Amino acid sequence: MTDSHSTPSSDNVYLELIDQVVTMTLKGQIRSKQQVFKMLQSEIEPEEGDRFAQTLTEQMNAVAATLESETDEMKLAKATRRQRALTTLQSEFERWQKENQSTAVLSGAIATLIRTTDKDRLTALLQVLDQNRPDHLSRDEIKTLAQQLRQLETEATAQPSLQELSTGLLQGLSTWQQLEGHVVSWIYDQGQQAIGFGSSTPQGPWPYWAKQVETTSIQRILTGLAENQTVTDESIPVPFEVRTWVEMAIALQRLQISLVAWFDQQPYDTRAGKRLSISTFLTFAVVWSQLSRRFSELGQSLLADGCFQMALQGLRQFAQQDYFPLYGGFFTALSGEPLRTLLDYLDQPLREVPNTDTKARILTLLGYSQRALGQYDLARQFHERALESARDIHDQRCEIANLNHLSRTLVMQQDFEAAITNSQRALILARQAGDRIGEANALANFGYSEVSRAQEQAIEAEQIESVLTYLEQGLRLSEQVQDRPSEALCANSLGVAQVMLRHYDQAVAALEKGLHIAQAIGDVFLQGVNYSYLAIAYQNLENTEMAVFCAALSMYLLWQINSEQWHQPAGTLSILSGQLGQAGFQQALEAYRSAFLKQIGVDGYDHLPQLLAEYRESLG
Repeated sequence: MTDSHSTPSSDNVYLELIDQVVTMTLKGQIRSKQQVFKMLQSEIEPEEGDRFAQTLTEQMNAVAATLESETDEMKLAKATRRQRALTTLQSEFERWQKENQSTAVLSGAIATLIRTTDKDRLTALLQVLDQNRPDHLSRDEIKTLAQQLRQLETEATAQPSLQELSTGLLQGLSTWQQLEGHVVSWIYDQGQQAIGFGSSTPQGPWPYWAKQVETTSIQRILTGLAENQTVTDESIPVPFEVRTWVEMAIALQRLQISLVAWFDQQPYDTRAGKRLSISTFLTFAVVWSQLSRRFSELGQSLLADGCFQMALQGLRQFAQQDYFPLYGGFFTALSGEPLRTLLDYLDQPLREVPNTDTKARILTLLGYSQRALGQYDLARQFHERALESARDIHDQRCEIANLNHLSRTLVMQQDFEAAITNSQRALILARQAGDRIGEANALANFGYSEVSRAQEQAIEAEQIESVLTYLEQGLRLSEQVQDRPSEALCANSLGVAQVMLRHYDQAVAALEKGLHIAQAIGDVFLQGVNYSYLAIAYQNLENTEMAVFCAALSMYLLWQINSEQWHQPAGTLSILSGQLGQAGFQQALEAYRSAFLKQIGVDGYDHLPQLLAEYRESLG
């Protein structure tokens, strides 16, 4: 039996409150909406808003059902008046929600932290701070949370204590205040010559940010990133206090959010802005993964796990952006340095989480990045894992993208039958789903797979001509949907196919188009591949100097991102060098010196002979 003296449930209390307001309204005792609002303020607990909302919805649904089914005029009139009263109540409750949302969120956060065991307390705090939450905390709310935590008692043995978390939050806000005015100042100080997160000389944001920070341990990490493009043992020589880690988490989280927001809002070049936003998301994810490795080495598993949480939160935010590159190429850090450590570090945190849209999409990115590096077996593994995750969560666009990427990877492995099968599946699914970008890619991959198989099996050129239709159709479709990565891929595929068919004039037109788009979207791998096939086309058109320029540039760009495919243009360049002789070859390089300097700088130009020598040595 229920104890007659027990406290009534909040649901019953709120039902009584609703009936009271409706009764007073019908009796003419409610003189203004403000009167209703004051009643809500005094009777509803801030954290109980969802319960009241549910009770109110049930009452409104009940009166709506009465109005639909009732035929008695008296009862209809009474139900209509009740509905009007409930509508007024709903309007004022929405106002109450807006004014009390912050209080409710903070109350819920504090309640969570109090009841969480000490070993899970940092995890709980990071969930509260997660920017992916619809009710994520503002700066002022974080400050209020910290102040309220400071006043609470925690058991003496608790680690971390609520007071330590409070101190970390307040220190983090203070450090962020020091950094806030310098989020993008480094771009202007450098004259935008080397916008980046890594280089052989200190540049990019890290040294600028390091100068603003007063906390020595965080300053050491930022300085280490400036000098080494990685988190070294010297960056964190001794274990961190939890409060300092929380301070760093707040500062780095705010830096990433603000930098991405700034890049996203650039009106002068939206494509470049999106590319830099992508690099920012990936760079910070790598930094958090490196920090996790170091804290794990120091035996601070709590902080190591916290770093993985921060990496995953950033990746989750990245995966939700409309510009997430399902079909992008190998992305570099903002200075042009490859995000080499991305592939090594990000796989581990992704293994920690269940199949989600974040996991499927980031695995997709890792897969095509591995393909760009020439790691075809690894690329295939990533795409197969991504395909499984995408199917589990019913992310059909991601599923189609991975079928397309698998097709492309299988061509590289010369498994043409499987490549054709995957591209056909992608094409069918894309057309069923109305995914025109996926359809454009599937058309390109199907055509390219067929051409590659035909070349391998020495089929007559006439039998291949029909395949070009798919490639041209894919190019037109990607232009119509204005998807630049797909357009770049289709143009590249068409150009490569034309080279295979020895239609060199047509190949040049398609490859130059693909090159222009790849440069605009920052796809270094596709730039290298386009230059490689342009070199072959110009070589056969007997434009030797242009062939030398394209082959040399392709060799350097692909080598720069650690792609095994740099050997292909190096082979073309070696043949051209032999044909021209040493003096003629040097003259051909010098003829395009200014164009080389514009794209790869003096260091890149001077490194070309060494790279060619390296290639020749690799031949034995």
